[in-house]
Amino acid sequence: MDILEKAKILISALPYFRDFYGKVMVIKYGGHAMVDEELKLAFAKDIVLMKYVGIKPVIVHGGGPQISQMMERLGLKPVFIEGQRVTDEETMNVVEMVLVGTVNKQIVSLINQVGGRAVGLSGRDGDLIQVEKMTIYKYTGEDRPPEIIDIGRVGKVKKVNPEVLFTLLERDFIPVIAPVGVGEDGQAYNVNADLVAGALAGALQAEKLIYLTDVEGVKDAEGKLISTLKVSEVEELISSGVARGGMIPKLKSARKAISQGVKKVHIIDGRVPHSLIIELFTDEGLGTQILEERGVA
Repeated sequence: MDILEKAKILISALPYFRDFYGKVMVIKYGGHAMVDEELKLAFAKDIVLMKYVGIKPVIVHGGGPQISQMMERLGLKPVFIEGQRVTDEETMNVVEMVLVGTVNKQIVSLINQVGGRAVGLSGRDGDLIQVEKMTIYKYTGEDRPPEIIDIGRVGKVKKVNPEVLFTLLERDFIPVIAPVGVGEDGQAYNVNADLVAGALAGALQAEKLIYLTDVEGVKDAEGKLISTLKVSEVEELISSGVARGGMIPKLKSARKAISQGVKKVHIIDGRVPHSLIIELFTDEGLGTQILEERGVA
């Protein structure tokens, strides 16, 4: 690539730099992009580039595989019910140790290493993520009451107190948040990172909420990528069974975030190096964008 071609690429991104300057973007960081060393470095560089062109990134990370690995090392067996990790007190200690003490600090360190100013938090800091205990109901028959299943210290977001994030963003820091919430009892609760990202995006009135996943994006019934999806179409994808597994909380979170004022949600393939930059700063983009009405990113 010659020098002129490089200049043209930079100039083509100028409208996006202008439109996104000063805007908050929440990024859910998970999947293969958190494991592969090359992808981890590419992600950190993308975040720092976003910061230097005037965007205010806020990162929410997962860490399910790392939690399961640590549990197995300690002789504990991971148990899941309807996709939720059963979290007794011993498991919660592992969850917090891995997410807050290890994964979070690794992400912060890598971003700082490539020129950023990241700060690690959990939802317990400043009562950032207040939660209530989640209960699962299992229906066993039309004439029988549902069975109530206690899955331990698993929470659902009740309230977000974003003041600490606004303070950090105003001072040019990059918040990196572990999805551990605080209950009314003051105890730590394990919370789905997708739902945390959506709740934070709504509370921050983010311009965009971006999910890095291990799939291309949202697929239709024939398995074809849906490049643009109206929020009104989300429920049909879920109720029809077309959306399955980990895509369901992402879609539900996207729908709620848009209802709270987030402009657009993107579900993109984090296995592609620099997928964040491709999605934000090129005409082609990748993955699926979810919005209130059809339009152009």
